[in-house]
Amino acid sequence: MTTEIATIIIALISLVGTLVGTFSGIAVGSKLISYRVEQLEKKVDEHNNFAKRLPVMEEQIKELFRRVNEK
Repeated sequence: MTTEIATIIIALISLVGTLVGTFSGIAVGSKLISYRVEQLEKKVDEHNNFAKRLPVMEEQIKELFRRVNEK
């Protein structure tokens, strides 16, 4: 009878350990994914800002070339 109880207790401890390890791994993985998505969003925002500014810079360059060619 005592070996059966000891076996059940060991199995329960193993179950708890497995659950804690699994859920902590999921939590850490989730944090890492969130961090990486945040970093990618920052890069996309920088790229979008550049994409908005590029046509403005092209127009300014065209205007400068026009002024140089007029002189």
